[in-house]
Amino acid sequence: MPDPDIVLASASPRRADLLASAGITVRACPSSIDESQMEGEMPEEHALRLAAEKAREVASSMSGRYFIAADTIVVSDGEIMGKPIDAADAERMLRKLSGSVHEVITAYTVLDTLTGREISEAVKTLVYFRTLHDEEIRSYIASGCPFDKAGAYAIQGAAAQMIRKIDGSYTNVVGLPLCEVVEALRNVGAVH
Repeated sequence: MPDPDIVLASASPRRADLLASAGITVRACPSSIDESQMEGEMPEEHALRLAAEKAREVASSMSGRYFIAADTIVVSDGEIMGKPIDAADAERMLRKLSGSVHEVITAYTVLDTLTGREISEAVKTLVYFRTLHDEEIRSYIASGCPFDKAGAYAIQGAAAQMIRKIDGSYTNVVGLPLCEVVEALRNVGAVH
């Protein structure tokens, strides 16, 4: 049974599964904020702002004491790559990532509505893609996997074989830096 006091401001089953793997059950409720990047906003600032806005928005409309929100972005040569809008966009992203190194930034916010305490942090991981072949890009897009993933790929799925190595947190690339989020939950008293 989910803890009624901990709400995950996300529809991502991957984030809920990561929390469950740490023994933390949550109620999930996605936010409906506008995720557009503001003019002049740097990637880390963008992710931090969105995570905080998601937590606050869901907390304003739901019961619960603790709210967890996150925003994951892929950054390649300064471009923030969100979820692809169509197959052509997914192909463009995968071609740009092919044979290069990019950064995955997941910002999270843990909000305690009783005390008003808010902990936010951005965690960065470098991801090294091998050179991808045209046919595997087309096949991966045809599988439907890229369409709800930042940067058009999921490290925990079929794209795992495209990744030569990572430098940093694996769970961060999945979409929630689990070590840091659990520490934040402990710091606000949500878990022991």
